[in-house]
Amino acid sequence: MSVLIIAEAGVNHNGDIELAKKLIKCAAQAGADIIKFQTFVPELIVSKTAQKAEYQKETTNSAESQLEMLRMLELPLESYPELVNCCKENNITFLSTPFDLESIEFLENYEMPYWKIPSGEITNLPYLIKIAKTSKPIILSSGMSTLDEIQESVHILKTNGAGEITLLHCTTEYPAPIEDVNLFAMETMRKATGLKVGYSDHTVGIEVAIAAVALGATVIEKHFTFDKNMEGPDHKASLEPHELEAMIKAIRNIERAIGSCEKIPSSSELDNMKVARKSIVAKRDIQKSEKFSEENITTKRPGNGISPMRWFEVLETKATRDFKEDELIEL
Repeated sequence: MSVLIIAEAGVNHNGDIELAKKLIKCAAQAGADIIKFQTFVPELIVSKTAQKAEYQKETTNSAESQLEMLRMLELPLESYPELVNCCKENNITFLSTPFDLESIEFLENYEMPYWKIPSGEITNLPYLIKIAKTSKPIILSSGMSTLDEIQESVHILKTNGAGEITLLHCTTEYPAPIEDVNLFAMETMRKATGLKVGYSDHTVGIEVAIAAVALGATVIEKHFTFDKNMEGPDHKASLEPHELEAMIKAIRNIERAIGSCEKIPSSSELDNMKVARKSIVAKRDIQKSEKFSEENITTKRPGNGISPMRWFEVLETKATRDFKEDELIEL
């Protein structure tokens, strides 16, 4: 099964529906499977006194509150039919992450193939139960979480009727420092839960996402934007269009390279086996009935004769005919 690639537009549209539609077209052209937005009612997810994260202060107006910032980043709910139609026109799947209970109810009206639960909601019991009861498949990000918290959330989702669950390893910092990535945690999560795993990438560049695929990620999520220098909380940790396209192309190549666990010669190697391997050949001219010995036989390319692995079987055997120097030995 192909790696599911989610191009995370998030709030990089800066509240502009026209920019959101351009991001849809960009993600589709780059080859992403899904474009994902964020759906929220600002007053339902942060209090009036909630402060912004440090990275948000650095990339937005530092004087405003988190609530004020979110009000500027939300897309009007009435614009969603336009977004969904744009996705259909560009042959890319629409997805949006709900950040509050009302947004879950709102998004149930749209035929999304998955729920994407963000890292910040992994300890939100009412939220987890509401999503689980829809019985739809879930992609769950696990940034800032311990393994115990992940297992508890998975248990809550399963016992409340959730569909198939995929866990995304994640480092919730924008951008995430390379030394904090800890990709091997994906395997720990997979073994502990028995679930499929993937990676939500907040690092700069594309290398870590590609490495995650090589380590078994079945889903890759990555923010993208048109310009990393735009004002907004997530642009700095996002890919620009050419980078998104390069990442997707590299992931598709890695998928093809991973193959199976079976170790056998590939179809492309078969012809080269004869060229690169060796056979037992005459070291010098050999007369009929002469015994083969280390003085008159050796191993040389090509490999279409008797394998050198039969060396001791050939030694001391009598030649059945004359052999010229470098001629393949026959028994």
